[in-house]
Amino acid sequence: MAELALLLWLVYFAISLALRALLQARRTGKTGVLLMRARPGSVQWWGETAETAAIGLGVAAAALADVVSPIDALDSDAGHAAGVGLYCVGVLAVAASQEAMGASWRIGQDAAERTALVTRGPFGLVRNPIFSALVLVQAGLALLVPSVLAVAGLVLLVASIEVQARLVEEPHLRRVHGEEYGRYAAKVGRFVPGVGRK
Repeated sequence: MAELALLLWLVYFAISLALRALLQARRTGKTGVLLMRARPGSVQWWGETAETAAIGLGVAAAALADVVSPIDALDSDAGHAAGVGLYCVGVLAVAASQEAMGASWRIGQDAAERTALVTRGPFGLVRNPIFSALVLVQAGLALLVPSVLAVAGLVLLVASIEVQARLVEEPHLRRVHGEEYGRYAAKVGRFVPGVGRK
């Protein structure tokens, strides 16, 4: 399962980062990758750093699967099958959400940047579908190589996403889009349909 998990991480990075940045550069002249540009020590910096570390733990869980013992209760054929299913749904949802963003897509944030508010497609179901889908990707891969490293990576990912969505992304969107974002947030859940409307 470790080799499969590593291969699936590579596929995820190729689709969600490399291919998306290439498509964005062709569409807008910019890659859309704004990671690690925040002031060190800021909330945004901590959120991005924690997310990067979380994904690193997920990759390490696959790379070190022969060294780190699996969690027996999670290490089963059924768990592995569920993991592949979650991963596939997550990758498809990431790709669909990124495409729905069009020219507004980016990873990270520049406070001076003014992008359009996207409310169609997956964004009509939840306000942060890429974050939601990334949790599915990492949960799926954690089920392929279920270890303390994989679980720690998943927990850290969820915490980092909460920080980024609540303390960085949403305040930025409220500043940029004002009442339009307020109306959208009142109708659409944060990560799960209908949950976390504000």
